[in-house]
Amino acid sequence: MKATEANLLKFLKKSPQFVIPIYQRNYSWTATQCRQLWADLLRAGRDEKITAHFVGAIVYVERGLGNVVQQEALLVIDGQQRLTTSTLLIAALAKHFEDHGVGELLEAFSAKKLRNYYLLNPDEEGERHFKLILSETDKETLLSILKNVDMPSESSQLIVENFALFQELISHHQSELEAICQGLAKLVIVDVSLDRSQDNPQLI
Repeated sequence: MKATEANLLKFLKKSPQFVIPIYQRNYSWTATQCRQLWADLLRAGRDEKITAHFVGAIVYVERGLGNVVQQEALLVIDGQQRLTTSTLLIAALAKHFEDHGVGELLEAFSAKKLRNYYLLNPDEEGERHFKLILSETDKETLLSILKNVDMPSESSQLIVENFALFQELISHHQSELEAICQGLAKLVIVDVSLDRSQDNPQLI
């Protein structure tokens, strides 16, 4: 097992894809937890003295043996809720930039960069095009948001509601877009990589 502190955005950017295993429970964060993350993010973004805000650990194992040509997807053992919520927040921010014609902020944030760095793998096709693949109903709902298409007939209510909540919060604080971006850039995780040959993911 290897654990290191990592900036959330850099972690998302360098990782090829996260897959939630079928045995994991579905997405379960409520509006209360999303509002808490938002409050923490906004506080960090408004205050220059706060250099980082820790959001928890993300524990994963490589699904198989990767090779030079194609990096292997990462199976998420713990941290699904944080990853999914962060993805919904970034997707809502990207949509706000697009809908309101917002250009690049802080030389690092634009609709295109938010999508192509943290939500999508622009050069890949099919499911590999998306950074995060959830399981069951959650999967189709999140992909509909990322593709900007109509929701499936059976959608995941919490994903729909929390995406709408982040859209509402961003709209309400649109005069503070730079602070929102600064706060997002300060989110930090513990990156825990398991060794398939030595660590038992279920036990951990």
